[in-house]
Amino acid sequence: MNSDQNKISEKMKSVKETWDKAPAGPKKDAALKHYNAAEAAHKAQNDDKANKELDAAKHALA
Repeated sequence: MNSDQNKISEKMKSVKETWDKAPAGPKKDAALKHYNAAEAAHKAQNDDKANKELDAAKHALA
C-alpha cells in the first residue's frame, strides 16, 4: 500500500467511526451510500474517487 492508500484507509476508519455513532435516519443512509462507494473505489485503487466519496459521506453526516 502506498502513502495515499494509507491516508484513504485512515480516512475511511474515521468516517466509519463517525457513521457508527450517528443516529439512524436519512443522513446516515446517505452517508452509507457514499461510504460504500468509497470502499469500492478504494478497492479499485481509485484514490481520487474514494476521497471524494468520503468527503461526501462526512458532509452527509454533518
